[in-house]
Amino acid sequence: MPTLPSPSDSELRPVQGLARTALLKKLSGDEGMFALGASVARVVQLADSDDQGTQSLAYYVLSDVALTQKVLRLANTPTYRAAGGTAVTTISRAISLLGFDNVKTTAMAMLLVDTLANSKHAHSVRVELEAALCASLVGREMARFSVYQGAEEAAIGALFKNIGALVVASHEHGLFREIALLTAAGKLTQAQAALQVLGCSYDSLSAAILNEWKIPDVIVRSLAPLPPGVLKPATARQEWMRQVVSFSMETARLLARRQGPDSTEGRALAQRYGAALNLDHERLTQLFTTVARDMDGLLESLQMGGHADPDEGGPGLPSVLAQAAMSAAEPAQGGHPSGKPYNARDQLLAGVQEVTQMRAGGHGKVNDIIQAVLETLYRGMGFRFATVCLKDVRSGQYRARVAFGERHVERQAGFVFPTASGDDLFHLAMQNNADLMIADASTPKIRALLPEWHRQLLPDARSFIVLPLVVNSIQLGLFYADRALPAPEGVPPDETSLIRALKAQVLVALTPGP
Repeated sequence: MPTLPSPSDSELRPVQGLARTALLKKLSGDEGMFALGASVARVVQLADSDDQGTQSLAYYVLSDVALTQKVLRLANTPTYRAAGGTAVTTISRAISLLGFDNVKTTAMAMLLVDTLANSKHAHSVRVELEAALCASLVGREMARFSVYQGAEEAAIGALFKNIGALVVASHEHGLFREIALLTAAGKLTQAQAALQVLGCSYDSLSAAILNEWKIPDVIVRSLAPLPPGVLKPATARQEWMRQVVSFSMETARLLARRQGPDSTEGRALAQRYGAALNLDHERLTQLFTTVARDMDGLLESLQMGGHADPDEGGPGLPSVLAQAAMSAAEPAQGGHPSGKPYNARDQLLAGVQEVTQMRAGGHGKVNDIIQAVLETLYRGMGFRFATVCLKDVRSGQYRARVAFGERHVERQAGFVFPTASGDDLFHLAMQNNADLMIADASTPKIRALLPEWHRQLLPDARSFIVLPLVVNSIQLGLFYADRALPAPEGVPPDETSLIRALKAQVLVALTPGP
């Protein structure tokens, strides 16, 4: 792992040490940490730009079944799910409900848990993981009231404030324990103890890791420690982020020790940060309450059970290890050899209820409805690729607008065909407004109806559906979804009715009002 370039903040200037060098070398060769860094960098780069940003985040989450289930569990916790509301069954709806930045930070938190929770030194790792998760929630709450643009990056900084301590606990637990013992003795601060053992502070190690992951510099610099004493209000965004990141981690540590704002430590926290972050007693109390509630929901979505007790002994966290390793996704429901789930009907029904509620509540724009329906078809029916293709009048073509599944970017770009009438399967389906379920596309009669562009783009599609979007005899486009295996099980009448109900919601959304 490359040495961290020296930033202007002297607190982050790396100090050479044999232990630090050995640790960084070990981390650089760890496949799990490499994959974690690549995933984190990808999520950090996702920018909320209305529909495009939501689609990109939805694509990313849906590419990981375990991550999909965890985000959906979070969206269905009492904190977020409206009283009496239907279950949230699509990532698109979850993003709408939770908020883009919330899902983005939560996804990174879940990546941390999945990568590091399986350490054999599970107890120490869990304490640090929970601190990271809780700090990110504090940072998110602080960002909500910030006047600075891009304030949500403070939640990312808070999440990774202790990544140095996390990886030491996970990969070099002996060094982690030595630092903890030196700190507990009271003669050294944690930074001094880490410097003595590792050759650098935890903050410096965290910065080195994030730099290796190519995380934006504004986030890396937010990890720098603050001067002691009472802090003044920040005069710039970078200074505010440093204050929020440090405050978030300190608050997380207090909550882990079950210390409230009225405790001695809570009052000291308020004295240090109150004026700088505009936190009076009432706001601080509300912050503690909100974060504690949201933390319970997050732990539930991660199936991590109750909070870890840092004063507790014992071998570790059997529940989080078993569940994070083996129950990342919902219990397997099983499915047909084609990939279609046995519980397809239940998933389709939940999708119909969700989309209906979106429209009834006036919260669903046309693009939101289309994306929710497409995702329901993709996940509920077990397709490997799914897209919606709409007419582009200017180019005289039908073009794929949204897609999910394997190689969705490449396949979406190539899913284009002329609007001019033809005798291929797609044009015939729209001309006759006929919903098609092709169980085996390799049969000679079906292959003869497939256009050349489809045979070249999706040569291995063995079963697929085509759902034309036709309003008052006007052909608007179609839904398409396929699998790489034949589907002899077909689509029974109850599932057919639900699929048509989903399509009907899209047709209503596409129909101009009076």
